[in-house]
Amino acid sequence: MKRKSLLLTFLMVLFISGATFAQGIVRGVIQDANTNETLIGANVVIKGTTVGVTTNLDGSFLLIAPEGEHTLVIRYVGYEEKDIDITVKDGATYNVGTILMESSAIGLDEISVFASVAVDRETPVAVSTISAKDIEENLGSQEFPEVMNYSPNVYATKGGGGFGDSRINVRGFDQRNVAVMINGIPVNDMENGWVYWSNWAGLGDATRTIQIQRGLGASKLAINSVGGTINIITKTTDMNRGGSFMVGATDYGRFKTMLTLSTGKLKTGTAVTFVGSRTFGKGYIDATWVDAWSYFLSISQDIGKHHQLVLTVIGAPQHHGQRDGYYMLDSTMYDKYGAKYTKNWGWRGGELLNERVNYYHKPQIAFNWYWNVTDKIFLATSGYISFGNGGGSGPLGNRNFMFDQNGKGYYLKYEPPGTASGQYDWDLLADLNSSDMYSIKDGDTTWYPAGESKHIIRNSVNNHFWYGLLSTLKWDISDHLKLTGGIDARFYKGEHYREVRDLVGGDYWPDKRFGNTEVGDKIAYWNDGLVKYGGLFAQLEYAGRRLSAFFGGTVSNTWTKRKDYYNYFDGVVTEEYAKDNPNISETLSNIGYNVKAGVNFNINESNNIFLNAGYYSRVPFFRFHFLNYKNDVNPDLQNEKIYAVELGYGLKLKKFRLNFNGYYTVWDDISQLAGFRAETGTYVNAFISDLKETHMGIELDARYTIARWVSVGGILGLGDWRYVNDPVAQLYDDQTHEPIGQGTLYLKDLKVYDQPQTQVGLNANFRIAKRIDIGAQWLYYNNLYSSYTLEDRTNPDDRGQSWKLPAYSVMNARFGWSFQLAGLDSYFLVNCYNLFDNVALAEAEDKGIKQDDGTYEHTFKKGFWIWGRNWNFSLKVRF
Repeated sequence: MKRKSLLLTFLMVLFISGATFAQGIVRGVIQDANTNETLIGANVVIKGTTVGVTTNLDGSFLLIAPEGEHTLVIRYVGYEEKDIDITVKDGATYNVGTILMESSAIGLDEISVFASVAVDRETPVAVSTISAKDIEENLGSQEFPEVMNYSPNVYATKGGGGFGDSRINVRGFDQRNVAVMINGIPVNDMENGWVYWSNWAGLGDATRTIQIQRGLGASKLAINSVGGTINIITKTTDMNRGGSFMVGATDYGRFKTMLTLSTGKLKTGTAVTFVGSRTFGKGYIDATWVDAWSYFLSISQDIGKHHQLVLTVIGAPQHHGQRDGYYMLDSTMYDKYGAKYTKNWGWRGGELLNERVNYYHKPQIAFNWYWNVTDKIFLATSGYISFGNGGGSGPLGNRNFMFDQNGKGYYLKYEPPGTASGQYDWDLLADLNSSDMYSIKDGDTTWYPAGESKHIIRNSVNNHFWYGLLSTLKWDISDHLKLTGGIDARFYKGEHYREVRDLVGGDYWPDKRFGNTEVGDKIAYWNDGLVKYGGLFAQLEYAGRRLSAFFGGTVSNTWTKRKDYYNYFDGVVTEEYAKDNPNISETLSNIGYNVKAGVNFNINESNNIFLNAGYYSRVPFFRFHFLNYKNDVNPDLQNEKIYAVELGYGLKLKKFRLNFNGYYTVWDDISQLAGFRAETGTYVNAFISDLKETHMGIELDARYTIARWVSVGGILGLGDWRYVNDPVAQLYDDQTHEPIGQGTLYLKDLKVYDQPQTQVGLNANFRIAKRIDIGAQWLYYNNLYSSYTLEDRTNPDDRGQSWKLPAYSVMNARFGWSFQLAGLDSYFLVNCYNLFDNVALAEAEDKGIKQDDGTYEHTFKKGFWIWGRNWNFSLKVRF
């Protein structure tokens, strides 16, 4: 009887177990609905249960589900949640196929009209796209441009190593000639083309995607895209309600917190998204501390079915210690103090004082109006305004060499006296500034009284006020033909002056225009640069099943004017008088234009080829319109000309993708302005307007998904960038402004410097178990030439290449762990930069030494080394 009971119990358990474990398999692939890119790490869960998985590196998932009818819930950050009803049968496989996820970003399609986002296998340009996930996983404590390094022929470095002091080059062109756009709005400085990344310190927190369009790109505007366009799309407002909180820290003492909040789309049609962050602490380089905030706010409002208004505000008030190019390290400094060393700081009264500090706040406010005029006509209009205030500090000395009362000499032109440890002795300088000193020139002794500062810290202030209007009309003429056109209008005022920041123990600083000045008083120069720009653009696009093409062009006019409050007075005046009586230049007017066309042909579902070409007549930067930093109009100004052609091929298979392209760019009639002191002692301005460069090369990027849990990829960039002529400089006397002759610069066949002309990259990503991911990037650089001053190449016997930096490589790695913290999705990330602690120069200056036989040897002068191994740790919790 007992045995029968046990047998019955066993059979019941077996029956129940069989019923309980009746199950099937659910599989599918998750992709972005717009780009068809696979979404890695998306959550796939059976509604009302804890049964779920995350997608693999190929976007696929495989879920073992109980038998019966269920609802699959698919979630991915930045996308609308999606529900799919399924029926699971015991022992069967249910394939849901490809699931397309729509972005939850409100207004993203509308912003794409402004930003000219390239579409895979349709837009005929060479492009690299960096997703929000790539940015989140790899940015960490890097500079924002560095996240773009894993792109062919792109080179970003940390510069001097201060927070936001990075630079980026594309195809051998520096960032003055690479257009940077945020949501379709150009942000390159309208006077000189530079982008100061410290002004956008929190941009990585608010960025949804980055497109690097190499070459003339797909933008419809007349912008600085000689080398390429960096198209930054921010997160906009989000359909989904929620947010996140992140904390991070580096191993060298820098800390960051970030908060993201989103209301989701309310019943009123309103949606609000906010991102704020705080960064503070030590820098990797000595005395490069940082104290920074950033904020991003986006508010959208639907008005009926046809109108939407979006307000976006972004800014990053910050100040940080710097190490600029003047303080590059020579071999002696590096061997003695190491790569972190900088001499431009010291202790004053027991507190750290860095002579070089950058401080700036540049909010940008954009108000966008989107109007669906009809089902075929769409109008997008953006009015924007930006007002920046701040600058950077640095040294200002009165005389090269001065003596104290005991006859001890000090060099005080550019540097205060130093200490045995290699830093500045600010306390000693304060004593010297408060004491009598004298200088000797040609046997004559000049005394400088106590209280007159002999060396101070000054601010170079660069305030600006910038507003513009960008309006784009898109007309779908037919299912395949689209016409886009619009206007681009901008006004810019840049205010530039120096002021006394710190008298360092003295009572005043003598200035030739404003007399004895104190802290906050203007000195040395004071001027405004005024730029007005008006442009029209149009582009016709065809998109068929296999063939797509575009033809477009722009025409624009640039008006420039300069106001000088300093140079045009006799003797000493007050600031108030100078402000009321500026010398105003004439208004210059210059026309620019471009035309470009491209075609893409999809050979089949896997293969495509594309071709694009263009011509660009570009008005030179404001600096070249006026000579010798005064209102003297440059009589030799002419437009720069850019010719470009590009041919590419793409391969897209289920597990393998490859893009390959070649390019050829000619940059002609380049403007350059330099100054030097002639043998007679006269200071001479040299203007060049016929310099010519060619940039050619090949680029490749590939990715292979070996299995659901592992993928690998690679990039290749090979370039040949060089000067191809010996330009002739027009020489002008700095005082009389009269032409005094010409001079030839011997530059033909010299390599363009500051970017490696050979680049190789490899990467790998692994998903270990369900919640752990590991990744690594390796980059190799070669044929990187040190920088040199063009006007130094005046000897026809000196045609040797500048010093070539040793080839180097760097490996970055990351470890990520997804888990639940108090029921909330959380992600812990560790980034290790320069994993193998390699030692290498990232940039350097050339030194030419004339030999006894008249030839020249070019060698290393000074440079910046890459950072050693460093770590960043972060924890992000979503709610």
